[in-house]
Amino acid sequence: MENYFGEDARRINHARRVTAYAEQLMTTEGGDYPVVIGAAVLHDIGIHQAEKKYGSPSGRYQEIEGPPIAREILTRLRFGQNQIDEICEIIAHHHSPGKIKTKNFGILYDADWLVNLKDEYDIQDREKLGNIIDRVFLTESGRSLARRTYLTQS
Repeated sequence: MENYFGEDARRINHARRVTAYAEQLMTTEGGDYPVVIGAAVLHDIGIHQAEKKYGSPSGRYQEIEGPPIAREILTRLRFGQNQIDEICEIIAHHHSPGKIKTKNFGILYDADWLVNLKDEYDIQDREKLGNIIDRVFLTESGRSLARRTYLTQS
């Protein structure tokens, strides 16, 4: 991922933060470590191609462009075919909750939201933010961590 993103520190740091949250969520949620971490590291891998091809970093374009790039990287790293397929399926829907209902997807989805929440919503309105957390997060651990992170700050 770092080689692929090159000098794009913003995207590299985002993937690192999502991966750290995914590891944290797995301590209570479980999940398949290589699949969740592979998906966390590579979930936005299609963003540069999306920007190049469509002129937009939109999630729907990332979902189209990411899986082929991830598949190539994961194949070179000698991941198993089932792992590659699941990771690519997660990447292909990581902005589209409800299409995949696996634990591994939920962990990745929530880890990404834990990083993105402050950029997507006004986190100053605590009541509204609490409702958003309840609505957006898929795992109990994700909701709990989001509440601790964003609602118990002084």
